[in-house]
Amino acid sequence: MAAYCLFDNVEVLDPAKLERYAAGVFPIVERYGGRYVLVGGKCDVVEGQWRPTYPVMIEFPSLEQAYRWYNSEEYQAYKELRLAAGTYNAVFMESTANENALQEE
Repeated sequence: MAAYCLFDNVEVLDPAKLERYAAGVFPIVERYGGRYVLVGGKCDVVEGQWRPTYPVMIEFPSLEQAYRWYNSEEYQAYKELRLAAGTYNAVFMESTANENALQEE
């Protein structure tokens, strides 16, 4: 089942560190079967209180694969760089929806 990693860049304190992160993280995500679904852009909250600042969503083939990427040795230096660059919220979500069932509704 597909899994999604949603990061919200709440506050960037060191843009140079975040740029170094962005310059190196894409190939690592791809090596673990991930693909970027969303990077920033306009956000319109239509329900609730959440106020995303700069959301980034990555899709992986499974939750296990998402965690393999997130906990991989090669990602750790980049994760530390990102965390040192600002304040973030992050959540990993597994889709339980059957695509065919959704299309039939």
